[in-house]
Amino acid sequence: MFDLDQFISDCRVALQQNPPQSSVREVVARAVSDPAAVLKALGEPKRGEIQTLHRASDLTILKVIWAPWMTLLPHDHRMWAVIGIYTGREDNIFWRRLQSSGGVKVEAAGAKALVEKESVPLGHDIIHSVTNPIPRFTGAIHIYGGDFFGVPRSEWDPETLLEQPSDGWKMASRLEDANALFASTPQKRAAEPARVVNPTRVS
Repeated sequence: MFDLDQFISDCRVALQQNPPQSSVREVVARAVSDPAAVLKALGEPKRGEIQTLHRASDLTILKVIWAPWMTLLPHDHRMWAVIGIYTGREDNIFWRRLQSSGGVKVEAAGAKALVEKESVPLGHDIIHSVTNPIPRFTGAIHIYGGDFFGVPRSEWDPETLLEQPSDGWKMASRLEDANALFASTPQKRAAEPARVVNPTRVS
């Protein structure tokens, strides 16, 4: 059984361990190992959103729901993090900074797909982008080793890949846009088999 108050308490205890990130990851991994229990406690995802479950100067816990097919721009956290998936899938591309004549750009440096029951630690300097590639909502628990909302962060333009300040309002707008797009797209399309065209046939 997943109890949110107990989970927060366990994370706070883990925060006192050394190293704290590894201990917090154990708590998260234990929680998402039973996805049904987390879903029962946090609710079945119905729309893309970010909900704060706990916020303090040394620890932030978020429930993050990615709408189907949405992508989040490359961004940094400037603190360590742990991500645990309890439903759906989250594809991460990891990026590294690259100085250019136009400013600080990023280039792809790796990738990792996370599925239900999986968790991953992210370092203080990690830059990543996130995509939900499936036709249903993805639910994740995000833990940050600090006040996630109290630190200025960066994101990178999707076309130029140049660094710019991260904007919480823009993030909220992207989630709403993704919700609106999903609401206007018949879900049955995702379930329909792709039609294969014979390239040798001439009409």
